[in-house]
Amino acid sequence: MRAERASKPLRVGNCSGFYGDRLAAMREMLEGTHDGQGLDVLTGDYLAELTMLILGKDTMKDPSLGYARTFVRQVEDCLGLALEKGVRIVSNAGGLNPAGLADKLREVATGLGLDARIAHVEGDDLRSMSFDGALTANAYLGGFGIAAALRQGADIVVTGRVTDASLVVGPAVAHFGWTPTSYDELAGAVVAGHVLECGTQATGGNFSGFRTLPHTGRPLGFPLAEISADGSCVVTKQDGTGGAVTVDTVTAQLVYEIQSTRYLNPDVVTDLASVRLSQEGPDRVAITGVTGEAPPERLKVCVNTLGGFRNSLELVLTGLDIDAKADWVRAQLEPSLTAATVAWTRTALPGVDADTEEGASCLLRCTVLDPDAGPVGKAFTGPAVELALASYPGFTMTAPPGPPTPYGIYRPEYVDRSAVTHTVVHADGTREVVPDPADFSRGDDADGQRPSPYPAPVDSLTRRAPLGSFVHARSGDKGGDANLGLWVAHDDTVDADKHAARVTWLAKFMSPRKVRELIPEARDLDVEVYVLPHLGAVNVLIRGLLGEGVAASTRFDPQAKGLGEWVRSRIVHVQEGLL
Repeated sequence: MRAERASKPLRVGNCSGFYGDRLAAMREMLEGTHDGQGLDVLTGDYLAELTMLILGKDTMKDPSLGYARTFVRQVEDCLGLALEKGVRIVSNAGGLNPAGLADKLREVATGLGLDARIAHVEGDDLRSMSFDGALTANAYLGGFGIAAALRQGADIVVTGRVTDASLVVGPAVAHFGWTPTSYDELAGAVVAGHVLECGTQATGGNFSGFRTLPHTGRPLGFPLAEISADGSCVVTKQDGTGGAVTVDTVTAQLVYEIQSTRYLNPDVVTDLASVRLSQEGPDRVAITGVTGEAPPERLKVCVNTLGGFRNSLELVLTGLDIDAKADWVRAQLEPSLTAATVAWTRTALPGVDADTEEGASCLLRCTVLDPDAGPVGKAFTGPAVELALASYPGFTMTAPPGPPTPYGIYRPEYVDRSAVTHTVVHADGTREVVPDPADFSRGDDADGQRPSPYPAPVDSLTRRAPLGSFVHARSGDKGGDANLGLWVAHDDTVDADKHAARVTWLAKFMSPRKVRELIPEARDLDVEVYVLPHLGAVNVLIRGLLGEGVAASTRFDPQAKGLGEWVRSRIVHVQEGLL
């Protein structure tokens, strides 16, 4: 990035939060705002643990694939516009094959008659280390490789498995000239990257306060951050786009898929308890006060293995005697089921005297998993179909049973940095190895964990009310663990003292014991609760709720996306003065 711009804020936007996000977003972000303010860098996040598994299956069919093919379509549509506006594009769409993606983009540029300097970052692919059963094995890299490519003039930088936040950290390092020991600045950029990485989740997507958003009919705008030299930033969105940027929408993304208050990235450990948010104006939220420390000594590795095959069916139970109908069909089917894992779940019982057939019905689901396809194929679906005229009254399914599908298992591993060669391949083909940090942190990840007993006033008179009466939530998955972020809503009608009292109550209320009461599935699981005081939030980590990860989970909500909304709906005792 040009040195003369280093004193100015860096405007970084996002146009993708996952592989499959809105195709038009890249053009929307590049076309800019009505006031003429454009972007310096446009990022796109396409990778998740499940995505790596999907890309791994792609390479089994065709070794030349392994990257996000939708990104190629977006660049083909928008490359000329990006070059015209001087906007750099940085994306992890390279997946398992960043070199192949870079070559494909050069073909696109040539076909368009454009001269684009395209670099890529590699070194994350550790399949050669022979992790047990690994289909994919990728270390999470930091942002300094991206920074090196941008300093050499790259117009597009594509990477493999860097951390999501690295897509923002790299451009900020290149722009401001930060060093590996600029810990507070790097930590600020990590927070900015974490807010941007999931796209419209920062502007009102998946937001429990969605009813407070302006519903104009326009698609939610993708977020951007104006990053300053000290690592602070302002999160905003482009004029005329849908949604909103508020303290609550930004908090919703900040508490998403985190674990302890120490947020480990390859370049820095960020103290999430230091983050402060303030509303600076319409659709403008400032993030300040972020502090960081030296990065962890080892790198995390995303390992995906092929777990076997799965299948499922849904039976409709209608009217009277629901329990007896479920018991009978289970008794009829179970002797025929030979799969290694058989999981049954049922939705809630229907209401009495329902005025629609659907309202008088519920669903009984059976999900099976096995290392081999046989036990989850005809051996599973055949006996179910044969019961069509031989089981409970009203027997029907929501859809005919399908063939088995393969599933994967995610697990994290950790390696010494010496096992990874973080490498930049510049646009001219020269290679540059990114040096490892010299200093490392060995802090305690239990920092910020909720103390017990929690120091708070004794409860007074209480009323029964939904937890969501004044508490927002955002939940998601980290492998087999579920993350649940809860925070007190910012309400203009509530004074500062009452808001503070609500925050204290929430931190006191959400003990590990209370989590297990609210989420009975967690009764035998390890639960950790971390306090984020400046955000008015707690983050709950439920170990093992999702089994072996989304692709292998038999849970109704395998990524825990709706977990927060369920918890908000639970009826709890709330101090009367807080309502």
